Amino acid sequence: MNQLISGIFIYIVIVLSATFHEYAHGFMAFQLGDDTAKRAGRLTLNPLAHLDMFGTVIVPVLFILTAGSFVGWAKPVPYNPLNLSDKKFGSLKVAIAGPLANIAIALIFGLLIRFAGGFFVGSIALELVSFIVFVNIFLTLFNLIPIPPLDGSKILFDLIPASTRVLEGVGFIGIFIALAFSFYVLSPIAYSVFKLITGVVLF
Repeated sequence: MNQLISGIFIYIVIVLSATFHEYAHGFMAFQLGDDTAKRAGRLTLNPLAHLDMFGTVIVPVLFILTAGSFVGWAKPVPYNPLNLSDKKFGSLKVAIAGPLANIAIALIFGLLIRFAGGFFVGSIALELVSFIVFVNIFLTLFNLIPIPPLDGSKILFDLIPASTRVLEGVGFIGIFIALAFSFYVLSPIAYSVFKLITGVVLF
C-alpha cells in the first residue's frame, strides 16, 4: 500500500480508536451514576468532541511522518468520582474502561483475521484490518503505562494508593517518558500480542 495512504488510514484509525476509548470512560462513569461527561457533551462518539490538539493531532502526525510509527490520545473525559455509586472500585472501573474498549476492538477485528483472513490473503482489506488491530493493541498498552496522566497511573493509584505521592511528582514530563517508552519498548510487545490474537505475522 502507498505509504501516504497507509499513514492517512492509520491516523484515522487512531482518532476513531481514541474516540471509542474516551467514550468508554464516560459511558462507564454514566453507568455508575455520574453524568459529568454527558453534561459536558463528551458522552458521544463524535471525534470532534474528544479532540486534543497535542495528543490527537500534533503527536500522531509527527510520529507517522518522521518515525514511521504512531501514538496518540484524545482529551480526557471528565468525571466526578464522588458521584459514582461504587465508591470502592468505581474510579478503577472508569479508568480501565478505555483500554478495555481498545482491546475489544482489537479482538473483534483480530479474530476476523484469524478465522476469515484466508478470504483476504494478498488484498488491501487484510492490511487495513491489520492496521486496526495493531493500532488498538498499541493504544491499549500505551494507556496502561503507569505514568500520569495515562490510565495505567489511575489504575495503579486505586490498587496501590501509596503510589500516588510518588507518581504525581512526575508532572507533565511523564507523557514524554511514556512516549519514549512506547517508542522503544511497546512495539515488540504489540507485535507479539497481534500474532497471538490473529495467528499471523504482522505485515
